[in-house]
Formats: sequence, C-alpha cells, structure tokens
Amino acid sequence: MFDNIAHRYDFLNHFLSLGIDRRWRKKTIGKLKKFSPKKILDLATGTGDLAIASLKLNPDKVTGLDISAGMLEKGKVKIRKKGLEEKISLLQGDSEHIPFDANEFDAITVAFGVRNFENLELGLKEMFRVLKPGGIVAILEFSTPEKTPMKQLYAFYFQKILPGIGKFFSNDGSAYTYLPESVGEFPAGDKFLGLLEEAGFSCLSIEVLSFGIASIYTGIKESHNNTKDL
Repeated sequence: MFDNIAHRYDFLNHFLSLGIDRRWRKKTIGKLKKFSPKKILDLATGTGDLAIASLKLNPDKVTGLDISAGMLEKGKVKIRKKGLEEKISLLQGDSEHIPFDANEFDAITVAFGVRNFENLELGLKEMFRVLKPGGIVAILEFSTPEKTPMKQLYAFYFQKILPGIGKFFSNDGSAYTYLPESVGEFPAGDKFLGLLEEAGFSCLSIEVLSFGIASIYTGIKESHNNTKDL
C-alpha cells in the first residue's frame, strides 16, 4: 500500500494537513534538543522527512528504517538532492525486528508510523532495546479530538473528505480509507503512555497538538545511575 502511494506521499502529507505536519515534526525534534543525540534512529521513516528535520540537532549520524522500498527510494532521491548522504542512511527493515544491537542509539523518533505496527508492544520493546540508557524516544502520531466542535469537524474531514482527495491524487483509495480507520483503532493518549511504560520507558509525557489532531509522546530509558537515584 505504501509503495503504491510513495510517488504522492510528501505532497499529500503537506496538502491534506495544510502544512501543519511540518510544524509538528519540528516540535517532535525539539523534544530531543537537551539530549544532544549523536546517533538517531528514525523508525517508519517513509521518505525521510523527520530524519532530515533531525539534522538541526547536529547529530553525527541519522539512520532511517522503513519496510517500504518505494518510500525509501523517494527518500534517497530527496537526500541525494540535498547532499545529505554522509549524514543520513535509509535502510529497509522491520521496526518490530530492528536490525541493530542493544544500546545503539541516543534517540529514537517515529512520525505517523507506530499505528501501522502489526505488533505494537513488540515494536516498543524493540525501541527500548536499541536505545542507550539515558536516551529518549519521541513519537508523533495522530489522535482523535475529544472536544466539540473539533471532534465533529475532524470526523467529517477524515471520513468524508480526506479519502476522496487521497484517492484522486494517489490513485489508491484504500490507503486513505485505511488512514482514518487506523487512527480510530490506535490506543492514543494515556493508553499509549501505558504501553510505553510496559515496554520499560519512564519519565513519560504527552503533548497534544492542534486541538487533539496529533500528539507527541516521549519516554526515557533510565540509566543505571538514574535508577539508583530514584
């Protein structure tokens, strides 16, 4: 499905969100700033937008991982055009079986990807495994507004307007029907924080964005020293 829409993915992300997705990504990267990460892993990287945005933190290396070859090819073209090959590497792989050793990365990011995991709990445990002690995970994901009238407007747009626009531009109606369905099934808010805690993360937080349309979740893999202090 993602291979099929790769050629229009970036355009539709920006168009359907009225460009707000760029601001959400900047906020997500901002969560990492005080950690000064040198090695960053961006899971479900797609065409690499969040990986590219993370370069503002001046890391030594950013690795993007995604299961879709079509998405990665578009991302590699983008990275080549920007001359960023030395800083960013895009690899094909499964986020639920991350092909790296334990304690490998200073920070892990995900934008609009965790709701697509087949086994969400396994994916979160894998993030915890490859993250260094003291490292941070920052996850940007859609959520469902709970307050009137945004709740009703959001439902109408997501269920009635977005699928038609997505189908028109991408020629794949199933992808943009899947989007609202996957958002509706995702365990957002406190439920997702609970899953992060079960995976081993602590110091959990959530920032609700744009009246509840999206949220940024963060968690820390406590170092042994910090655990003793607690």
